[in-house]
Parts: sequence; C-alpha cells; structure tokens
Amino acid sequence: MQLKKKPAAIRQTLAVATASLLGGVAQNANALETSSDWEIDSALLFYAESDRIVLAEPVVRVRKDMGNDRFLTVKLVIDALTGSSANGAIPTASPQTFTTPSGNGTYTTQANEVPLDPGFRDTRGAVNADWELPLGENLTGIFGFNFSNEFDYQSVGLSATLNWETSHKMTTWTLGVGFNADTVKPVGGVPVGLTNMPVLPAIKATEGADHAKDVQDLVLGWSRVLSRRDLLQLSLGYGNESGYLSDPYKILTVVDGATGAPVADPAQRYRYEKRPRDRTRQSLLVRWSHQFENDVLRLSYRYYTDDWGVDSHTLDVRYRFELADGDYLEPHLRYYTQGAADFYHTSLIDGQSYDFASADYRLADMVTTTLGLKYGWALSDRSEFSVRAELMKQSADPSQVIGVQSQQDLVPDVDAVILQFGYTLQF
Repeated sequence: MQLKKKPAAIRQTLAVATASLLGGVAQNANALETSSDWEIDSALLFYAESDRIVLAEPVVRVRKDMGNDRFLTVKLVIDALTGSSANGAIPTASPQTFTTPSGNGTYTTQANEVPLDPGFRDTRGAVNADWELPLGENLTGIFGFNFSNEFDYQSVGLSATLNWETSHKMTTWTLGVGFNADTVKPVGGVPVGLTNMPVLPAIKATEGADHAKDVQDLVLGWSRVLSRRDLLQLSLGYGNESGYLSDPYKILTVVDGATGAPVADPAQRYRYEKRPRDRTRQSLLVRWSHQFENDVLRLSYRYYTDDWGVDSHTLDVRYRFELADGDYLEPHLRYYTQGAADFYHTSLIDGQSYDFASADYRLADMVTTTLGLKYGWALSDRSEFSVRAELMKQSADPSQVIGVQSQQDLVPDVDAVILQFGYTLQF
C-alpha cells in the first residue's frame, strides 16, 4: 500500500482556530486557576470522515513554573492517519484506474464514485517548547521552538512573542514573529506541475526527490479589560509562504470542452496539480469574552484573505454553563465560509493552457459547519476530566459543470465526527 503525506487541510481542520499563529503552545481555556509548580494537560483526539480519513492523535502538554515568573512549556504530539482521500479526479460513468505516486502500482475507482486514493498511512511526531520570562517591569517574552517529522515531510520552526502590559494592567499589546523551514519529500519524487500522470509502468516527470518550503508569520495583538466581566481581544496577522506549495499527490482530469467527458487517451487523461510558489495572507481576529453571574460566553470572528483569491469568514461561539461541584457544560458552534482560489478547477479542458490549477475541493467555494458539546468534571481543585463530541459538515461547489458532468456529484459533502478526551492535573 502506498504511503502518503497527510493532507495539510486535515491538520487545519483539527487545529484550534484561535491557537497560537506562530506555533507556540496555546493555554488551555479551562485551565485550573490554582497556583502550582506543574501543570499537565493531556488529550486524545479521534477524527473520522465518512468512508475517508481516520485519525487518532494523543497530545501531552507539560508546563513547569521555574520560579521568578519563568515558565517552561513542552508539548508532544503523535498522530496516526489511515483511510482514503480524494485524489482530485472527477467521477465518471466508467471505472477509472490511477497510477500510484511511486509508479509501482495502480488502484481503481468504480463507476459513478469519487476517486479516492486508498493508500494513506502515516504517523507524525511533533514537539513544541516555549520559554517564558520577564524582560522588564511590564514586558514578558515567550521564545519557542517546534519540530515535526513524518516519512515524507519535515518542519523546523522558531518563534518569539513579546507581551507588554500598560501600567494600569488593563491593556496588553502583543507582537509575535515566527519562521518555519519545511522539506517536502513525496513518494516517487516531486512531480512537475501540469504534466501527465503516466500509465503504469511509465515514469513520471519529476523536479527531484524533495523541495523546500518557508513560512513566515507576523502577529500584532491587543487585548483590553473593558469591565469586571468583559474582555476584548484583537489580532492582526500577516504571513508568507514560499517554495513548493503544491500537493504532490493531487491530480486533475482532462476533459473534452464540449461533452465534459475525459479524453480518450489514458496517458493524457490526468495531470498533476500546480499551485503558485508564493502565498501572502492577512487575517483579522476579534474575540469577546463575557462572564455572567457564573457562566461564560465566548464569541470570535476571523476574516482571512490571501493573494490566491481565497477569502474566508469564521464565526465561533462557545457558552460555558457552570454546574454544581465545579463541573461545566459547553456547547460549541463554528461556521466557516470561503471563496474559491483563482486557480481552482474541477477539471481541465483539453487544449486550453493553464499557468496554475488544482482540483482540491478545499480550495473551492466551501461552507463548513461544526456543532459540538463539551462536558467537564472537576475531579478535585487540581484536576479535571473532559470529553468533547462534535459533528462537522463540509459542502463545496465545483468551478464549472460541463456536459455529462451534470450526471455526477462532482464534489460530494464531507461529514466528519470529532471526539476528544482530556485530562488536566496540577501539583
């Protein structure tokens, strides 16, 4: 079975939208407030898409009070992924056979089914370390390092964050920078974008065994205590990615411009995707927290835009009901909508020229809705257990529908279940 890299979009789906943009370890929103030298947060996450990706991810975060307002935080993550992922080709009225990335085998999709590559098997290990210390009377610095590795992808990063509190302690300014150096090492080499996927046993055209990718981030944040019960936070983000940004395992179907059917020659029927080698992005995050007599409401809105043409809006709502004996119940609603990238194409028209093209539905016009519920048990004044269950639905639209393509569901909805168990201990 072919081993392949976990889709980056899966990681984005699983990531907390308001976590550190620079790769640092985010604080647990429900962390116990008792003073302690050690704090351990652990979680076990399960994510499963219907008939597609299945992921299991244990996480352990350890925070140590080193004294004199200095803290060391280490976070360890291991995730294992199996299942199938859409390869980018469109469903057709006939079975389709595809060459694996290594070029040593094939897999077949039945008629009228979305082509899914069944060979995703991957394990990733990651470590993040943050060192927090005072730099002045009202200035705190957090310096971070992160490293992750899997068989075809490696990432190394550094980050630095400065938090400055005004003298009255009501306002905090934040400035953060981060840099990641990644290496992409796909099975079978890096395919030349928009070249044909060969028919077994032909060899695909490649640009070498690996390619580099650099990521820079800059964040400016502001938070203000509005009242005894209200906190307002604003964050502006700017980032740039450069290098190899394509997905080496995604392809597009080449079709007749009049009928919409795939071209007759199997050797000309599929092409590897090609994305621009640079991406600049900006974001605005607004978060408001309000405490009622006991309960807490958290609202956040995030706007994102980039020079690929993707614009997105995210609304996130959480309401924490405080129950007896320190237990709590927290419903969650997340609504996400985005516009398609400029180079998103459901299929390629034979004879037309393209500078860039991708059929990855996560670059399409898309709406994602997530509904969830979390329950927390206070086991003592220094420990807590929680369980979170969520349902997610993604709906995307094709860029165009040509001829016989109207008989197919070109971009089916994706349903997913998320289940997480957590445990926090202070001592």
